[in-house]
Amino acid sequence: MGTNKDRMLAGEWYLPDDPELTADNQRRFELCAAYNANGGAPVEERDGILTALLGSVGRDVNIRPPFQCDYGSYISIGDNTFVNYNAVFLDVAPITVGASVQIGPNVQLLTPSHELDTERRRAGWERGEPITIGDNVWLGGGVIVCPGVTIGENTVVGAGAVVTKDLPPGVLAVGNPARVVRILA
Repeated sequence: MGTNKDRMLAGEWYLPDDPELTADNQRRFELCAAYNANGGAPVEERDGILTALLGSVGRDVNIRPPFQCDYGSYISIGDNTFVNYNAVFLDVAPITVGASVQIGPNVQLLTPSHELDTERRRAGWERGEPITIGDNVWLGGGVIVCPGVTIGENTVVGAGAVVTKDLPPGVLAVGNPARVVRILA
């Protein structure tokens, strides 16, 4: 069965409060605090913190603080991507953000889900499903992307949308739940 961390990374049910995951989360807490406190620091200093925090960071990535995540090490962000203020990336499963992505303020990428059974939920069981954001996607302000969702390249998601299912490449999607309203050229 492996450790809780092994189960987490495999997308299986796990308990997040074990010592190994708690230590990983403490590392993330310290790096996020340093990054968020150094918003006015030179770009090289902020980039160094991001490189230590995230699994991989492309060239010319701009994440405006404050930024929050669960672990950081399961997030990869492609070249020339912009993430606006107050982003929350809960990465109990991998989050992959492509190149040239624009992410508006207050966007949430949420990989965890919780048990529906009352007793197991009370005990803290959760699991995660990966999120993938394709190249050249634009997520408007306040967009929420739910566990297991893939958003195809060149897609635009309107402000405030809640994305509960995969979106194909090259579309405009809006609403709650997000639905495709137009094919983009």
